[in-house]
Amino acid sequence: MTAFELAVQDAAGVAIAGRVRPDRIELAAALSTGGLTPSPGLIEAAVAAGVPVHVLVRPRAGGFAYDEADAAVILADVRAALGAGAAGVVVGGTAGDGVDLDLTRAVVDAAGGAEVTFHRAFDTLRDRRRAIDALADAGVTRILTSGGASRAADAGAELRALATHAAGRIQLMAGGGVDPSNAAAVAATGVDAVHASAKAVVTERLAVSLGSGAAAGTAGYETTDEQTATLLRDILRDAR
Repeated sequence: MTAFELAVQDAAGVAIAGRVRPDRIELAAALSTGGLTPSPGLIEAAVAAGVPVHVLVRPRAGGFAYDEADAAVILADVRAALGAGAAGVVVGGTAGDGVDLDLTRAVVDAAGGAEVTFHRAFDTLRDRRRAIDALADAGVTRILTSGGASRAADAGAELRALATHAAGRIQLMAGGGVDPSNAAAVAATGVDAVHASAKAVVTERLAVSLGSGAAAGTAGYETTDEQTATLLRDILRDAR
């Protein structure tokens, strides 16, 4: 059985997820940066959609080595997300070339039995098999991974090997560039779940520059495409 996790980042995506009914939602803001912690209002709207919501908790863009101040924000956001009704949280921290186990254990403790997913910080680690062992021992529910590649579809052999190494101790979820053209092949690697954002770009014009990443002129933003999300759901349902 291959579960389908749909990543959404706005109210439109939440509404689509409510209609498409994936197995769960990963809720984030700014997916183009890899995702950031969403607002309380968006969390509330997602929980009301009636699909299990797993909130990405990432306090800033960039890498995943966090200091004490970052860690305090992460733990506060974990508690807030779960207090708002989320079914789980999605986090990831690194220390040197391995997992930040102190942060990970603190998140698992703060989650109080709710599901914890370790996100694609996993793909930056030198020894992914050792990381699987450490995360399973720490009580993490699942790992989101592209198999160390930019796209999960390009890492089939590694995903199979990682799933074999996990051996049911922790779930493996494949994500990264998954779309209807490759979802079935990714599912066939033996992972427990497939993660996809089903994104489309909406084009607008900005009258003035709003910042270094939002210059005046033609601009666009990403949102969820319902047709793509539905197709992914159906492909993965057939793959079960």
